[in-house]
Amino acid sequence: MKHTITLIPGDGIGPEVAVAVKKIIAAAGVEITWEEMSARGDIDRRGDELAQSAVVASIRKNGVALKGPLATAVAMGPPSINVGLRKALDLYANVRPVKNLKGVSSRYYDVDMVLIRENTEDLYAGLEHEVVPGVVESLKIITERASTRIARFAFEYARKWNRKKIHGIHKANIMKMSDGLFLTSIRKVAAQYPDIEYIEMIIDNACMQMVLNPHQFDMLLLTNLYGDIMSDLAAGLVGGLGVVPSGNIGENVAIFEAVHGTAPDIAGKGIANPTALLMSAIMMLEYLDEVAASQQIEAALHQVYREGKSLTRDVGGAATTAEFTDAVMGALAAKV
Repeated sequence: MKHTITLIPGDGIGPEVAVAVKKIIAAAGVEITWEEMSARGDIDRRGDELAQSAVVASIRKNGVALKGPLATAVAMGPPSINVGLRKALDLYANVRPVKNLKGVSSRYYDVDMVLIRENTEDLYAGLEHEVVPGVVESLKIITERASTRIARFAFEYARKWNRKKIHGIHKANIMKMSDGLFLTSIRKVAAQYPDIEYIEMIIDNACMQMVLNPHQFDMLLLTNLYGDIMSDLAAGLVGGLGVVPSGNIGENVAIFEAVHGTAPDIAGKGIANPTALLMSAIMMLEYLDEVAASQQIEAALHQVYREGKSLTRDVGGAATTAEFTDAVMGALAAKV
C-alpha cells in the first residue's frame, strides 16, 4: 500500500530523529509520501483559528500524522500546540504502551501496561480566568459523552489486544461530581464487557502502587490530567520518555508522536535518540494495517537494544544518531 502522511518534525532534536525514522521506515519497504509541515507557525493561533490552520488541514486530509516534540512555554506565552492539535482534530484517546526494552537499565523489568487517557477535556480544557487580581479560577470539565467514549475505546482496545484487566483511576472521594461522573460512565460500559476485569483506584494510591508494584497493572483508564502524570510516571519505570511511544486517536484521524522534550542542549550534535519517535511510528504502521513492516521494525529495534553495541548516550552507549539508525536498518535488512 502507498500512504501519504503528514510529518511535523518539531523543535530541537525533532528534525534529526524524524530523518532517522523516515530512513528506517523506507528500509522496511513501506511506501510513504511525507507531507512535511511546520506547526510552529500555528503556535500563536487559538481555538477555531488553529482548527483552520494549514497543518490541521493536512492531517485531516491524510488521516495520519507523525510528530516530533514541540516546546511549550511554562507559565507564560501561547497555549500548547500539542493540546491544540488534539482539540482541533478531536483526538479523544491517548494511548501510551509502556514496556521494557531489553538493554535499557530501568527500575523494573517485565513491565507491560497500557495507559488510556481521555484527551479532550478535564483541566486541560484550558478554561482559566482571573477572578480578581491574585485569584485565578481554572475549570475542570468532565462530560458523560467524553467519559463514555473513552471507556468504550479502552474496553474495545483490551479485547483487540487480549488485555484482561482495566483500572479506572479517579479522585471521586473528593471530586464527587466530576470524577464521580467519570466513574459512573465507565461502570456502565464495563458492565457490557464481563470478560474484562474492572477495578477502581484512587489516583494518589495508584501512583504509590505503580512505584511499589507496577506488575499489578495491565491497563489504566484515566482523565486527562491524571493520565498525563501517570503515563510519565510509568515511563520512568522502564527508562524514561525516550523509550516509550504515544498515539492520539480520533474517529477518522490520528497523530503518533514522541512525547519527550525537545532537548535543545543537544540539538544539531547528531547524538539524539530516535527510539521514541520510531516506536510511535511502529504504532502508526499498525494503525495503517502495515502489520508485517511494524513487526519487522520492532524486532530490529529490539535486536539492536539486546546487542547493546550501537546505543546512544542517553541509554548508556556512545553511538551517534546515524550509527544507531544504521544499526537498526542493518538488523532490519536481515529480517526483510
